[in-house]
Amino acid sequence: MKKRALLSVSDKSGILEFAKALESLGYELLSTGGTMKHLADNGVAVTAVDEVTGFPEIMEGRVKTLNPMIHGGLLAKQDNPSHIAQMEEHGIQPIDVVCVNLYPFKETISKPDVTNDDAIENIDIGGPAMLRASAKNHAYVTVIVDAADYDQVLSEIKAGGKTTLETRRRLAAKVFRHTAAYDALIAGFLTDLTGEEFPEQITYTYELKQPLRYGENPHQKAAFYSRPLGSDFSIAYAEQLHGKELSYNNIQDANAAIQIIKEFDKAAAVAVKHMNPCGVGIGETIFDAFNKAYEADPTSIFGGIIALNREVDAATAEKLSGIFLEIIIAPSFTSEAVEVLTKKKNIRLLTISFDQNKKDQLNTVSVEGGLLMQEPDAHGFADADIRIATDREPTEAEWEAMKLGWAVVKHVKSNAIVVTDDHMTLGVGAGQMNRVGAANIALTQAGERAKGAALASDAFFPMDDTVEAAAKAGITAIIQPGGSVKDEDSIKKANDYGITMVFTGVRHFKH
Repeated sequence: MKKRALLSVSDKSGILEFAKALESLGYELLSTGGTMKHLADNGVAVTAVDEVTGFPEIMEGRVKTLNPMIHGGLLAKQDNPSHIAQMEEHGIQPIDVVCVNLYPFKETISKPDVTNDDAIENIDIGGPAMLRASAKNHAYVTVIVDAADYDQVLSEIKAGGKTTLETRRRLAAKVFRHTAAYDALIAGFLTDLTGEEFPEQITYTYELKQPLRYGENPHQKAAFYSRPLGSDFSIAYAEQLHGKELSYNNIQDANAAIQIIKEFDKAAAVAVKHMNPCGVGIGETIFDAFNKAYEADPTSIFGGIIALNREVDAATAEKLSGIFLEIIIAPSFTSEAVEVLTKKKNIRLLTISFDQNKKDQLNTVSVEGGLLMQEPDAHGFADADIRIATDREPTEAEWEAMKLGWAVVKHVKSNAIVVTDDHMTLGVGAGQMNRVGAANIALTQAGERAKGAALASDAFFPMDDTVEAAAKAGITAIIQPGGSVKDEDSIKKANDYGITMVFTGVRHFKH
């Protein structure tokens, strides 16, 4: 019996050559719609699916391959006497090769002006049904969903008359990954329409962006996946202009830097080490901002990741090139800046879109056996329920210093304390098991610069010892959530030292 292949693709790349090769190997070709026209127009003999089914396409093409003459040919066990008898009884012929890809649902919903009707019409039904049927029956059927697999399939058919079971199983697994990802996008789109944030089941799909040499440590395997239709304002959608391939730790640190730089409208620079900021500066120009970030901690910035929210010019590039840095992230680089920085072979230069118009996606963190999900911590100073808890009100400079500290401290691992003036961080205490310990680290780092500076805390003070330490270091302003049963002790201590203290009513734990 002559072998048959069913070809129906939205992506026409390589399909003509593939079809001609199958035809030369003696295959009868079945097809539908645009694929059939494309093949026929190029001299390939092709049979319309409706000739096989004896039934026309109906309902604007919604129903064409959903027919026993097709699915019987896909699902039949070709060495099962009962199946063979039923095929003969009903005039069903087996289909040996299936090449299908699906309506462009992802591309459709990525359009800014997409309508719900357009999205719904681009939900493929017949395609996934054929793919799943063929993949289930991969003991007999070779199923292809990716043009990259055409050559191997042809090579094996030419060599042995059919593909190997190993290849068919690999392709079947690829098909089920493909249809699962497709369904996940559809489910996500419809769930968003309903407004359900935490439905009873949730499925995300991710696409391999790049394999990584290793994970956090050299003995750990790793890869980087990006979420389809994710925010352009992210490391997953960054464009690398220069430098070595990103590592697992680079990606983690770059993500942390990007999350912090999102906080600022003024020209700002952020330096990150081990996912914590080691220096943040703001200024009239990006050059000024970076100088402030560098001055904040010139020791820790060594080997760090830098994010800047303005184009990098030649002067800033010259300053950056004088320091050993892993990554520089910016919206753009001038040609002069690129010329300066690319003299360093290994430094990674990344550009990202600073367009924040897209809705923030839920944050996800994997735990053993599960997944934690939450809204992003988008609460800023403008959203806070500000209350001046002490007798003295802040000066204008203290307000600016507290705003800066409050923007940064929520991105520091808890327990977190950040000391700032009105242009830069001066000390960062991160990830400590008690709050006064975090304060002591930040104040020690700030040193003499703590005099007249502000202190920001991600959570309330359980006792007045942090205020005492701040006062002895010369801090004059404190911003914290408040809410401790011992708030009055901290307020009294602040008043005793003439410190102004502001409560925000919002905690910023980061674990």
